[in-house]
Amino acid sequence: MRKYIIYLMMAVSVPVSAQPRQWTLKECIDYALEHNISIKQRDLNCQQQEIEVSTARNSRLPDLNASAGENFSFGRGLTAENTYTNTNTSSTSFSLGTSVPLFTGFRIPRTLELNRLNLEAATADLEKARNDIRMQVAQAYVQILYSMELCDVARSQIEIDSLQVFRLKEMLKNGKASGTEVAQQEAAMAQSKLTATQADNDYRLNILALTQLLELQTPEGFAIERIPATALPLKEIGGGLSPDVIYQEAVGIKPEIQAEALRLQGTEKNIDIAKSALYPSLSLSGGLGSNYYKTSGFPAESFGKQLSNNFSQYIGLNLTVPIFNRFATRNSVRTAQLNRQNQQLQLENTKKALYKEIQQAWYNAVNSQAKYESSEEALRSNREAFTLMSAKYEYGKANITEFNEAKNNLMKAESDLVRAKYEYIYNHALLDFYRGKELKLQ
Repeated sequence: MRKYIIYLMMAVSVPVSAQPRQWTLKECIDYALEHNISIKQRDLNCQQQEIEVSTARNSRLPDLNASAGENFSFGRGLTAENTYTNTNTSSTSFSLGTSVPLFTGFRIPRTLELNRLNLEAATADLEKARNDIRMQVAQAYVQILYSMELCDVARSQIEIDSLQVFRLKEMLKNGKASGTEVAQQEAAMAQSKLTATQADNDYRLNILALTQLLELQTPEGFAIERIPATALPLKEIGGGLSPDVIYQEAVGIKPEIQAEALRLQGTEKNIDIAKSALYPSLSLSGGLGSNYYKTSGFPAESFGKQLSNNFSQYIGLNLTVPIFNRFATRNSVRTAQLNRQNQQLQLENTKKALYKEIQQAWYNAVNSQAKYESSEEALRSNREAFTLMSAKYEYGKANITEFNEAKNNLMKAESDLVRAKYEYIYNHALLDFYRGKELKLQ
């Protein structure tokens, strides 16, 4: 009997439910990156920035405009004979013109450089959003693994309690156990069933959380691939590197740092763009035009002949020199300089936030490793204590209360070990992820 109980405690029970397909962590991450709405919004922002770059580049090109007009005049007017009379006149005009900027105080090339920096920053923001989704999916995945093992622990407790209830009922028939002992064990089994129900509910909620991250319509039919315990060996924390060294690696590759650094460069371009208003601007223009004119009561040449006779062309240069614009340019430069200072602070704040995240992950990994090692020792001790208590209980040297206490201590030790193991695995994977490695749990 005692050997059978110990076998049940150490056996791995079947999963909560059989699923036709089990998702790996990589499959979950890839699916989330493809379907997550926030990722799609970031991608649209990148496309908008590409349009801004195209607009800035095309501002160097000449424009071309055509116009046509028809005017009518009524009432008294001065005639060619220097007299006033009531006349009706009409005129038709056509024109075609173009202009091209020759010099704009370097505004066009600086604006183009600024928009290119904004595009790179938007691309880095997109990668940052992708990284956030990767971390959220991995965390949700680990929570499911943890809840699955807790379900196994809870079910093994039900098996033990069921066996004890059956054993005590048989002993009750032979007068070797009391009804009180049977009732106590049945109450313990009911509590174990409640614990298993809670574990199943937590498992379903964790499944729901992950499927929502994946933007799946329903969690029904969804399951993850269970990682064997042998595939989860403990490793050296952070590859043996300190938080400072990991930070130095991360600060050069993390997209959130790159995005803020690019925006800082963009503020420099904004200052240059504001200063462009201090320079003169020069543009070249040219065009074609003609018109037709007719006054009532007077003979007029034909439409085609007038258009031919009145045909004109022009070309010109337009130079604009800024002299005084109510200090608007000076204030624009000052505003741009303040924006640069603010962006410098934003970059420093982002770096500090990254350093804090790495420190937190590193110390969490240290703590979870210590918890794992102590939990292993506690599990061994509680398993031995339960083995001895089972033997004593079987031979009538311990009561049902002592047996259930030893069993509950063993269950807690198993749960603590499971939690510590997955906490360590996630924090170790997170430290590797900060160093630019793929986020994986094996």
